[in-house]
Amino acid sequence: MLSLSPLYFLLLAAFVVNGRTAATGEYLKLPLLCKTPRPSPTQSLLLDIYRLSHLHRIPDHKHKQIIKSPVVSGAPSGSGQYFVELRLGSPPQSLLLVADTGSDLLWVTCSACRQKCSFLHRPGTAFLARHSSSFSPHHCFHATCSLVPHPDRNRCNRTQLHSPCRYEYEYSDGSKTSGFFSKDTTTLNTSSGREAKLPNLSFGCGFRISGPSVSGASFNGAHGVLGLGRGSISFTSQLGRYFGNKFSYCLMDYTLSPPPTSYLMIGGGQNAVSKNPKMSFTPLLINPLSPTFYYIGINGVSVNNVKLQIDPSVWSLDEMGNGGTVIDSGTTLTFLPEQAYRRILTAIERRVELPGPAELTPGFDLCVNTSGGSMSRLPRLSFKLSGDSVFAPPPRNYFIETEEGVRCLAIQSVATETGFSVIGNLMQQGFFFEFDRDRSRLGFSRHGCTLR
Repeated sequence: MLSLSPLYFLLLAAFVVNGRTAATGEYLKLPLLCKTPRPSPTQSLLLDIYRLSHLHRIPDHKHKQIIKSPVVSGAPSGSGQYFVELRLGSPPQSLLLVADTGSDLLWVTCSACRQKCSFLHRPGTAFLARHSSSFSPHHCFHATCSLVPHPDRNRCNRTQLHSPCRYEYEYSDGSKTSGFFSKDTTTLNTSSGREAKLPNLSFGCGFRISGPSVSGASFNGAHGVLGLGRGSISFTSQLGRYFGNKFSYCLMDYTLSPPPTSYLMIGGGQNAVSKNPKMSFTPLLINPLSPTFYYIGINGVSVNNVKLQIDPSVWSLDEMGNGGTVIDSGTTLTFLPEQAYRRILTAIERRVELPGPAELTPGFDLCVNTSGGSMSRLPRLSFKLSGDSVFAPPPRNYFIETEEGVRCLAIQSVATETGFSVIGNLMQQGFFFEFDRDRSRLGFSRHGCTLR
């Protein structure tokens, strides 16, 4: 059960000040925008390896809305990420943030310049904090400041009016974002089409950003990260305590043209976001040593409806917090334990009826020639999940096109002893996913994405 942080009371107060009450059945709706062309598969693999290295590091309201916002693929800029547009500040400044279920912190690239900011930052490349009349850092002794790691706790001056909460968020691969943990107004759209202004969204205003995970090619076109994890400072936790403690999205196929638009939706209340009779559910598990992540249980894997002989312990989460399987929108490829991966690779190789290319794409163990539209001849992969549900993505979700007419198996291996499995965003494409944190379950369906 999530504890109530000061953020909840700030959000509730915001709606009282605005004199608005949430209409029953409404929700917040943020676009997830899809762009082309696609990123380099080799680049996606390298970025995922960086990402995995740093990954290893509620009241019941009667009236709830849902936030709904478009989700955008980062493919055109060579990124394997999906973006959400966030309007922050007064007046609002539009920012593209990586939608990430594998982290908690919401942070943006910030600039403190007052005038002629284009000399320091190209227009639209950073949040101009001094251009927002509603921006303010949290005080270093404010209770909210204790929710983020900050390096200068001992230097905080309780008596000074302006003693900002400094945060420093570091990943094990050396990537880092640091600055002021702050609050500002964000402008969001509800499902009814009206705007909702929330004056106290807490976020990291990052003045120093370095490292491949947050400033390399994976961040082309992005201004920061929209943390959707289970922690109290995540975007979904801050808004979900009022709008409904669930969120959902569809990640549309980035190879389609024209690119489709799907949505990140926050909320649900009494009227659930999805009433899809074809929805399947699996429990969301909690790892006390990695409380940010959304874990699910895998009970078995089949290729062409033939169950593979894989020791069930391969998928288990041990008492040291190792193992298990995470659903992560911020990782492109899928990573499975070595033992399971080898059996899946062998089973698919035996059933592939397509010729191989002249050369393998570096970093991939299996590639096939799919020229002539022969995708239907690829083996079918399915995962038996806890709760007696089956996740059966189409071959395009685990065979990525590396060049014209060539597709490679977009699954990699991780060390069983210390690593955990990751179901990446490529494997999730075309499915509607609903993260219901009150019921601690994940719903999924291949139906309904285009209707949202």
